[in-house]
Amino acid sequence: MAARMTLQDWLNASAQRIELAGVFLGHGTDNSWDEAVHLTLPLLAIPFDVSPDVLQRVLTADELHKLEAARELRIAQRIPVPYITGQAWFCGLPFFVDRRVLIPRSPLGELIEDGFYPWLQKEPQHILDLCCGSACIGIACALAFPDAITDVADISVEALAVAAINIKQHQVQHRVHAVASDLFSGLQGRRYDLIVCNPPYVDADDMASLPDEYRHEPELALSSGTDGLDFTRRLLREAH
Repeated sequence: MAARMTLQDWLNASAQRIELAGVFLGHGTDNSWDEAVHLTLPLLAIPFDVSPDVLQRVLTADELHKLEAARELRIAQRIPVPYITGQAWFCGLPFFVDRRVLIPRSPLGELIEDGFYPWLQKEPQHILDLCCGSACIGIACALAFPDAITDVADISVEALAVAAINIKQHQVQHRVHAVASDLFSGLQGRRYDLIVCNPPYVDADDMASLPDEYRHEPELALSSGTDGLDFTRRLLREAH
């Protein structure tokens, strides 16, 4: 290890190590440099919009030890970066995540930012985020539609514990409520103007060949039968 290493030096070296290791990039980044940045900055409590001058900061021995341990988890154990840092981004918002929930990466974010145009004719008053996991989709919807009440539902009690952390973090406790429910079973008597869902949809063949990174995520949030549509069929059948 060099006696003096700047943040720039560390990021350059880490990006090269990540590239050579052939890790799978699919949890928020698509290149080794961004992967190194997303692994490093949160662990040093450095915001992503910081001045580039921070790259010349010299890292302490304790910081280097911490970063080396994190890089080893990423490369040797193939643990996705958000599970190492405890942070993932969705719709431009930071969310807490750990292995109890899927790492946010849904293209629903684009629909939320566009107000679900052209399908929504007016702003919804009651929203449901089904299979909510971290509740990133439901919270993003609640912030996009500030007059709406949002339920975030999941069959996993562990996932709902993570959702509760994010609800508090984004200070939407008065409008976003976590509900334990197997599809609609725990939501009887409730009606919604908008139902959003990022369901499990991976088929059996793909489950058997997923990159190692995905093995750290809850299988319940990924697998959905032989053709990947078991949950989706139930959702479409019962949504009315």
